[in-house]
Parts: sequence; structure tokens; C-alpha cells
Amino acid sequence: MGTMIFRLPDGLPAESVQELEFAALANGPDGMPLPSVLELRPRQLHLSRDEDESCILLAPWHLPPLGQIMLSSATLMDRAQPYDLLVELARGKTNQVRNQAADWQLGGLVVPESLSERIRSNALQFGRLVCGERAHDLREMQASLVEGCRLASEVARVYRDQVFSIRHQRQVKLDTSLGCRVDASVEQPASAMAFCKTFNRASLPLSWHRIESDETVYRWEEADALLDWIEANDLDVTAGPLIDFSAANLPAWLWLWERDVPSMATFMCRFVESAIRRYRSRIRRWHLTAGSNWANVLGLTEEDLLALTYRLYETARNVDPSLELFVGIAQPWGEYRLSYERNTPFHFADSLIRSGLQLSGLDLEIVMGVGSRGSYCRDELDLSRLLDVYAILGVPLSVTFGYPAQPHTDPNSDPELMPGRGHWQSGYDEKAQENWASRLLSLALCKPYVRAVNWCHFSDQMPHTFPHCGLLDAMGRGRSAMEVLRLLRVTHLR
Repeated sequence: MGTMIFRLPDGLPAESVQELEFAALANGPDGMPLPSVLELRPRQLHLSRDEDESCILLAPWHLPPLGQIMLSSATLMDRAQPYDLLVELARGKTNQVRNQAADWQLGGLVVPESLSERIRSNALQFGRLVCGERAHDLREMQASLVEGCRLASEVARVYRDQVFSIRHQRQVKLDTSLGCRVDASVEQPASAMAFCKTFNRASLPLSWHRIESDETVYRWEEADALLDWIEANDLDVTAGPLIDFSAANLPAWLWLWERDVPSMATFMCRFVESAIRRYRSRIRRWHLTAGSNWANVLGLTEEDLLALTYRLYETARNVDPSLELFVGIAQPWGEYRLSYERNTPFHFADSLIRSGLQLSGLDLEIVMGVGSRGSYCRDELDLSRLLDVYAILGVPLSVTFGYPAQPHTDPNSDPELMPGRGHWQSGYDEKAQENWASRLLSLALCKPYVRAVNWCHFSDQMPHTFPHCGLLDAMGRGRSAMEVLRLLRVTHLR
């Protein structure tokens, strides 16, 4: 077992040390965490893994006023001598910005000279710090890291603007879908108007635990009413996810069959078949599963989850071979590998595709700042790289976004989920949610292989999965992030 040691800066606040419990080592082309053992000692972080080979460090870091985000080092060789944690994070961000800007320039990106000069200047300043007497100066190295993160955001903005410009030369309004999961709040006139001005697609929730809360007793009335509303407002529609592999979204009676995989598969397939048969003449696009790569419920192994996902796909195909079927991927950066040993979410998706599933696409769940299902906060360049990695699989991508606008418990959300895992800018508030949505959703929308961008749910008034992520708050008031989404649609989409 190889151990890598990282020296912590003097004067590091206790809360920053505590956040380092989310640090990990990573390697491979997808850059996802390795199963490892973490130990925090006085002024040192120890990370051990099975292989003695080069890797990168993933570590959360507080960067006022940018927020608390996950950062990565450059590639580090295995050695006994400790690394300086802050130096390696600053080196990693400096290299990431330079390399990404250079890669995009090779593809035709025009980087303004002023930005190129800032990138060069930041790299030179970092080099002077490392080679001089101030390599361990917390304030100096922190300033270098903050500037690197600002440059990352600026490079991403230049890339996004130029990609949009090129695409609009070919197509005045892009055919990418901008959607949101609907609920009963959209039947209120003001909410309905806001929704229709913002989105061109609606996601119809067909939650198994609500529709079949009693075994074999189906309650379709709420879904029927919402679908009538969607059609009356001439919106495209996606249904699902049909099976969400989280404890809160599975019917309570299913736990009587824990570890009985054949029986659970029968129940799941029965519900999928019933839903598709009921609505197939009205709905052609189906979000089949969510979180099957991430789930740790009902005693299901990774092999069980792969087999269940495949069987659910076959069930849907047998009902109607012409349906568009999507499979959801939770925690696409693979944080769950720190808690239990599984393949990366990328390999999970790759295994499904290689097994013969002719998927219409994958839905990546980019819900930041939510534990334990969400992802740790990351910046635009990390999101861009993640999307590019999944695009290698050769299927279209859909991306579901969410970020909490409040920091406390949400009584209408999954009780196992809480705001946490870093934060954007000022924290969990409406302004941070607005800025987060503006930067990350627009970056995803500009990618040609991203066919749909979705917000995780519309209103915090109604039952939902992710805490305080709604575009309406618990009192039904609109949040400013909805105006960001509306402007994105007006500017870029049909």
C-alpha cells in the first residue's frame, strides 16, 4: 500500500482541516477517486491506496470570495517526502488553466491577448513563489490559487461565448431542450406563466413510491393531471425517472423483499411496463432509472444494479421498441467510491453501453453542494472536462442541475440529503444559486453533444429530492435563478 503525505499550511482554520476529510487520490483518464484510507494528523494529511503509482490529489479548499470548491493537483509521483498541499493545489490549477486554454486554442478558440497575458503572468508568479523564499507563505500562495480560479472562469467564459457564436451562425435558435421537473404548483396561473416562459420541455414525475405506495394499487390521477397541463401548454415532455434507486424514492413495501433480487426485479419491471403502456401514445421520451450506479440500498451489489438496469431497459423496449430511453448517473465525479468500493460511474455507464443497450442518452446529475447524493462544488473547467469525458461514450448527454438556495433542513426533501459538500461564493443563498446557474448551465448548453439541460425540480413547496434547490421557494416565491434560465432560453433556444 502506498501512502502520500501532504503538509498543511500553518494557521489553517479548524473548519478547513475538517473539510479535508473529503480529500482523495485519483488517477486514470476519468480522474475519479481511488478507494483510499485518509488520516488527518497534526499539520499533515495522509492518503493511502493499494497501488504505488502516480496519481493526482483531489482536495476541497476555501477560496474567499469564490467559495469552497474541490481542486486537483497536477500528477504526483509516489514518494516518501511530504508534498506541500497548497503549493500542489496552486500548481494544479495553474497547469489546468494553461493546458485547457492551449487545447481549446488548437481547436480554434481565440483567446484575447489580455487574458493570455494574465495566464502567463500567473504562471510566472507561481514559479517565483515556489522557487523563492515565499513558497510556504499562506497568503501569497492563496492569492495565486484564487487568481488561477478566476482565470479558469474567464477561460470558460471565452470558450462558451465563442462556441455559442459559432453554433448560432448555423442555427439561429438551438434545438437543445431546457426543462424542469413539474409538480402541482405549475397549475397556479403565475407559476404556470413563469414555467412556460422559462422552459421548452417539462419532465413528468412518475415516482414509484407515490404511484404504487400500496403494492399493485396504482394511483395515476396526479400524473394524469400534470400531463394534461403539459400538453395544454404545448411543451415537449420527458417522463421519469421511473425507478430512482434511493431509499426515499422506493416504495416502503419493497423492503420486505430486501436481497431478493429476482422478486425486486419483477416488481420494478411490472411498474415500468404499467407506466409505459399507460402513457406511450402521449410520451416518447423516458428517463428510465436514476442513481443505479450510486445506490447502496436493499443489499444490492454493483452486479445486481447493472443487471436490474439492463432488465428494466429490456422491459421498456419490449413494450415499444421505438421509445427514447435515458439512464441517469448520480455523482458523476464518483465521490461514492470513498464510502464503498465500486467502479467509477463512467465505467458503470460504459458497461451498460457495451452490454448492448441502445440508449438514447445518459442523464448526468450535477447537483452540487448536497450530501450525500450530490457532488462537491467544482468550477466551470472541471464541469467542462467531466462532460467531455462522458461524451467519449458516444451517446447524447442530458444534464440535470441543482444547487441549494438555503443552508438548513428542508422538510419536503429526501430526509437523508442535506446542504453540504462545499459551497459556491457566499454559500447557500439565492444569489449564489443564481450565479452558479448562470455559469454552469450556460457552459453545458453550449456543448453540441448536450441535447438537454434540466433543473432538478420546480418548487420547494412540493415533495422533492434535493433540499432547497427549487426555482420557487417554500412560500411559492420565484428565485432569481429562474430569470437566469429564462434569459438563456430567450438568447439561445427555441
